[in-house]
Amino acid sequence: MSRSPGRKQENYKISRELFVLTYGALVAQLCKDYEKDEDVNACLDRMGYSIGIRLIDDFLARSAVRKCRSYSETADVIAQVAFKMYLGVTPSVSCSSAAGNEFSLILDKNPLVDFVEELPAERASLCYCNLLCGVIRGALEMVHLAAEVSFLQDRLKGDAVTEIGITFLRKPEDRKNRR
Repeated sequence: MSRSPGRKQENYKISRELFVLTYGALVAQLCKDYEKDEDVNACLDRMGYSIGIRLIDDFLARSAVRKCRSYSETADVIAQVAFKMYLGVTPSVSCSSAAGNEFSLILDKNPLVDFVEELPAERASLCYCNLLCGVIRGALEMVHLAAEVSFLQDRLKGDAVTEIGITFLRKPEDRKNRR
């Protein structure tokens, strides 16, 4: 039995839409379960962290990326490979510190909010996509890169773009080959 060439793309689109709808239902349920937006944000971050520590194995196996030599290379791999692989988008990367340990991932299109128009006024401090921050933080931790990850701008809150900030917490180690 042969498959049509467009079949795989169709399945990808269906599974992405299913994920986005399921994620929306998850956030809605968390908003019902928790009174404070901060509690919902923390729960989404914890869930994302758990996903990230498991997802890194799949990412490393499927992407065939080599060890990154710098924080900027790591940020590029996150944007150009990981986001493209799992969300189908490629954010732009900008370095926002002279030390070279702070980066921003700027998403022109955030697929997690495809079916969300805006946040309700009573949920103004909700970080709807905080799961992504936890995923990035968990995945980085599993490759021994401690980082703080947070949303700096969010289109759902009226900003022009969606921006995720990544701050690597340790200074880059200069590992030279010693004989």
